[in-house]
Amino acid sequence: MSSNHPRMIRETRTVEAMIHIYCRGQHEARDGLCLECRELLDYARERLRRCPFQEGKTTCANCAIHCYKPSMRERIRAVMRYAGPRILYRHPILALLHLIDGLRKEPVRSERLTLRTWEQEQQR
Repeated sequence: MSSNHPRMIRETRTVEAMIHIYCRGQHEARDGLCLECRELLDYARERLRRCPFQEGKTTCANCAIHCYKPSMRERIRAVMRYAGPRILYRHPILALLHLIDGLRKEPVRSERLTLRTWEQEQQR
């Protein structure tokens, strides 16, 4: 399930920016990402790609479904703790929109998932 919805593109850009800030500050990577952060970024992109809520999602921290493996969840939380305050200076628009997205109370399943679920129910 892939989405080119602007909301999902923005969410991916936000995660990428935060991981870059973290890697540069904690691992002193100057040219791109270290292997550990590259692995985390690939994992985060895959989780976003497979998110059942897609453009209707809240921020991952506020989601009722925790789709990250516990080890990866801890790693992304460390990234968020470090990069969260710093993203305000480097990417203020992304930071503001991420804060607004966090105000959503409950995620809303995307229409695509609802249709697919309905089709599966009809086949039973």
